[in-house]
Amino acid sequence: MNKKFFIAWAVVFVVWMAGSFVVHGLLLHADYAKLPQLFRPEAQAQQYFALMILAHVIMAGAFTWIYARGVEARPWLGQGLRYGAAIALLTVVPWYTIYYAVQPMPGVHVVKQIVFDGILVLILGAVVAFLYRGEMRTAVSA
Repeated sequence: MNKKFFIAWAVVFVVWMAGSFVVHGLLLHADYAKLPQLFRPEAQAQQYFALMILAHVIMAGAFTWIYARGVEARPWLGQGLRYGAAIALLTVVPWYTIYYAVQPMPGVHVVKQIVFDGILVLILGAVVAFLYRGEMRTAVSA
């Protein structure tokens, strides 16, 4: 872990927090308001905001670390979008699918969550790839 890693971690954290605010605080806000039985009221949720920050710090660090370990000498944008798609298929799609299976969530709401968060993770992949452009991992012997 070097200076570039910690800078990328911080940038990914900021972009992820901002993107999550856009997705969940703006685009899906009205959808969440229609489901008060499933979510905390906003005033109560604010009490747990520190946990939201902690979760995003952890996710941003892991997201950046995984990318940094596998960056290849390929065009950065394509690599970043592929990485974002892989992470979305590993996290976003199954998480919301599982939530749908166990919570009485409207299907259209789940589709919006998957699409919006999927786009966000693609953007995050492009951001981390941009920050690591020109780098490649060194070969590791098996």
